[in-house]
Amino acid sequence: MIKKFFLCVSIFALLSEPASAESADQTLHADRLDAIQLLAERDNQAAFKQLKEFSQKLDAKSDYQIRIDTLSDLARAYEDAGETTLAKAVTAQLKQLAQENKDAETLALLRVAEAYDLRDSGKIAQAILKLDEIALALKATKRVEYALRIEINYASLYQSASKFDQALAHTLTALKLTDQLPRHRTLSKMRRLDSLASLYFVMQNPEKALVVVSEALALSSQVNSPRIIANLRQTQAMALAELKRYPEALVAYERSLQASQEANLPRLEALTLSNIADLYLRTENFVKAEAVARQALKKAQAINDETALFNAKANIGFALGGQYKMNQAMEFLAPALAHSREQGDKADIAATVGEIGRMYERARMFKEALEYTREEQKLNNEVFRADRAKTVASLQEQFDADQRQKQIELLARENQIKDADLRNGRLQQIIMLLGSTVAVFVGIFVYMLYRKVKQTNAQLAEVNQQLEFHSVRDPLTGLHNRRSFLELMKTRVENVDNDRRESDGGNPDCLMILDIDHFKHINDTWGHAAGDAVLIEVAKRLRSAVRDSDQTMRWGGEEFLVFSPRTRPQQLTPMVERVLRSIGSTPVIVGNHTIPVTVSAGYIALPFSGISEQQCNWEKAMQFADMALYLGKVNGRNRAYGLISLLQPAEQALPVLEHDFSSAIKENMVEVNVILGPKAEATAAQ
Repeated sequence: MIKKFFLCVSIFALLSEPASAESADQTLHADRLDAIQLLAERDNQAAFKQLKEFSQKLDAKSDYQIRIDTLSDLARAYEDAGETTLAKAVTAQLKQLAQENKDAETLALLRVAEAYDLRDSGKIAQAILKLDEIALALKATKRVEYALRIEINYASLYQSASKFDQALAHTLTALKLTDQLPRHRTLSKMRRLDSLASLYFVMQNPEKALVVVSEALALSSQVNSPRIIANLRQTQAMALAELKRYPEALVAYERSLQASQEANLPRLEALTLSNIADLYLRTENFVKAEAVARQALKKAQAINDETALFNAKANIGFALGGQYKMNQAMEFLAPALAHSREQGDKADIAATVGEIGRMYERARMFKEALEYTREEQKLNNEVFRADRAKTVASLQEQFDADQRQKQIELLARENQIKDADLRNGRLQQIIMLLGSTVAVFVGIFVYMLYRKVKQTNAQLAEVNQQLEFHSVRDPLTGLHNRRSFLELMKTRVENVDNDRRESDGGNPDCLMILDIDHFKHINDTWGHAAGDAVLIEVAKRLRSAVRDSDQTMRWGGEEFLVFSPRTRPQQLTPMVERVLRSIGSTPVIVGNHTIPVTVSAGYIALPFSGISEQQCNWEKAMQFADMALYLGKVNGRNRAYGLISLLQPAEQALPVLEHDFSSAIKENMVEVNVILGPKAEATAAQ
């Protein structure tokens, strides 16, 4: 609610217009409000105090526009101070005042909050339509400030929808409108430049963000605003950190912190401290990270900012974990993780859980690391399925709409044919000599219409074929996806008793799951575009390394799966070696970069070790292969671990294998084959 309400009240941050010259009192009030607004840029608390005193002096006889501006500024000041209830009350007064004066434009702009309510409930398309209604109501406005706010909110909603081209267009339009403002043009331009830089940062273009920040800072000598300087330095620091220019980023954060302290902006101060702590975490300076994070926690507690509070706790926890103080770390991380779970953002939960897992891995506490890593994988799979469902639903909706439109067109053409037939009949009755000529033209028309309908049907068939293809294929790599594998396993389970036992029971199927080593490092070092190129190349190499009858799939993220039916036992090891060599022998070339790529793998035969699939089905076999993959990760990566057979009775070995994979190997319950990748083989030979 705080975030949405801030957007509502901030609508009026630029509503004030120059005071009219109708009376000396009005001019005096306008100048006074203008002075308070400028004071807020360098001392928020002092301006807040003066603004409350000034608002109490206004009455029903005061100028309407000054009252509107004062209430909007007061609502924003209460919000900045964390007094949400008072901010809502002032906004209610603002709405009532606009209704009493029949100010349709101000009332329309207040409805922007409804668009953000829709956005926050996941209805981003409806939110943009709501803003379209509001923009239409303000189309003829002569208030430049109102037109400016509409452009700002369009940019915000399109950014939320990941439609960055539209967001950029509206941000640039808003920047141009600042030249038409009656006052505070330079300050407003600096704010829009800050928004533009932030957008470039979100679009993963930190270099461009730094250029825009520099342009805004060049204007800082014309205004006295620690507030905007703090925001600009914050954006600058984030862009520098993204480029791994950490010393410069630290300097920028410290300047932002100093400016936020000068302007008495405790929320921004808490945010900056958290970002500095995060910067120290990135550079593995865990002692300093802990110290700064504790300062952020103290500041967040002082202003009762829940988001800043849990961010600070998480940073303290990771800093303690980096110092191998695991118990103390979890005392801070546990409530932060619980807060993330309450918020329900699975992507955020997965990121936190994954970071905790990596913290335990650095501490060589592999059991705990495995627990959190599995939860991260589960959450990522759920996020992937949810995103896929949304994409399929969107495609289906578009397809249905196109189909309905084509049906309408076909009906219209059928009506045209009927009308033509009637006209031809009447013409034949009137002029018999022209009947044959008319018939020829009608035949040509029908033939062309038939060809058009035939082309339309062919296009429909092609669309249906594409939809069917994309439902079982990964859009990036072209490999089969998880859904196609589940369908394959469903069919296999139905046929396993008849087909396998009648045909070739001595040649089991093989399941092999692979994971690209250090894929996060590839993304962080060369960028996500390079990461996508690596995924595509690995998929290509994987397809070339297996048989035509084998099915290759992208299992999710950087994981792949190979299902090799009826593989002779003597072919299994060569196939795995071929896969490791095919992927790891040659680095991937992306532009001017040479990226070394290896994979770790786990594989198993199905049925496993002669056990019936009622006792060890494909899902359990996948679980064992995943455990073998993780064992390869732990033991150096660039290798494959295969479960060959059980060395003890299944009733005794399987329970241990399911719950403690490492113990099952140590107690010689299962035969494991280790196959080294190409670089690992060379190291072992030396």
